[in-house]
Amino acid sequence: MSKTIYALATMDTKADEICFVADAIRNAGLDVVLVDLSTRGHSDRADISAETVAAAHPAGPAQVLKQTDRGQAVTAMAAALRLWLPDQVNTKEIAGVIAIGGSGGTAIVAPAMQALPVGLPKLIVSTVASGNTQPYVGHSDITMMYSVVDVAGLNSVSRRILSNAAHAIVGMASRMQDITEARPALGMTMFGVTTPCVDMVRGSLESQGFDPLVFHATGTGGQAMEKLVADDLIRGVLDITTTEVADEVVGGIMPAGPQRFDVILERGIPYVMSLGALDMVNFGARETVPAQFADRQFLVHNPQVTLMRTTAEENRQFARWIAGKVNRSTAPVEILIPEQGISMLDKQGEPFYDPTADQCLFETLEQEVIQTETRRVTRHDCHINDAEFTTALVEAFARVSGTRFQ
Repeated sequence: MSKTIYALATMDTKADEICFVADAIRNAGLDVVLVDLSTRGHSDRADISAETVAAAHPAGPAQVLKQTDRGQAVTAMAAALRLWLPDQVNTKEIAGVIAIGGSGGTAIVAPAMQALPVGLPKLIVSTVASGNTQPYVGHSDITMMYSVVDVAGLNSVSRRILSNAAHAIVGMASRMQDITEARPALGMTMFGVTTPCVDMVRGSLESQGFDPLVFHATGTGGQAMEKLVADDLIRGVLDITTTEVADEVVGGIMPAGPQRFDVILERGIPYVMSLGALDMVNFGARETVPAQFADRQFLVHNPQVTLMRTTAEENRQFARWIAGKVNRSTAPVEILIPEQGISMLDKQGEPFYDPTADQCLFETLEQEVIQTETRRVTRHDCHINDAEFTTALVEAFARVSGTRFQ
């Protein structure tokens, strides 16, 4: 395998720093290609010029390099790199990507790194790595390292940090294992309140020769699963816990994102869906819940997470949102409804038990989904965490995947 690392920076201002990183990588035995992302000026020390990267912009390099506004230039270079870098990874043998930068440089490189395949080593040394890194990491496996001092010259601290970063990417790239998994990988979504169901389904599918990958349905969890679908690393999905739709519609902190379900349906892979944890919306600490929800029913899950019971009208909205997606499916899809409750908290005697609200979800889904021979909605007289429902999910997956289980 290639041992070449791509090293990225705006080299009009950070050439010394990225060259220091490159030298450390070379001294460790790997090759380096220096990529300049400058939007003003250029560097003669780069192996790949900013003009080359900028030329990938749909409107041409001038859209990047002739901007007078720095913010617009950064945005344009990010768009160009987002197109250029994945193509380099797809056509050349690249062992990893490292970048350094402040807020602007990080904004340039992060979208392109997010688009790279999961598993390819990718590391950003950044001044913004100690704050909210979600906008930069997204649902990818980017490693971010806080620069401690600004990326502005070489000094006793920055040399140590940049040296650590260089050796980190060397370690990741040189020790990568070519893991060949003979078992087909399946995506599954889970919340704590649907764990018994997912665990039973996972065990059953493992016994049938599948490799189930479980994703925590926290917004980024569902998106991470769908990135693996897009990368052709997942061959089927059991979307048991679609709670992210509730946060997307109502405004919780773990939203599905507007593209949720799209790539699964577009790829036409075997797909089974249920309604796990749509009885709740997730917020942060109790005092952070928006005032508009003051009269609602809450359960403090822990000091950082507050759950709010969804209403009948909200459940109708969830059903319409899901149906609007699913009705575009062309491959077999089955949606299974557990009539006796959709989470641990939605069960007789538990705080979120509300059969009326649940029925609004179930009935609206049945009304809105255009059912065909390959797009089915079925009810099951059991709770989502009952073994009976587990069996129904596994049997549904066997049908949509055309698999004959033993």
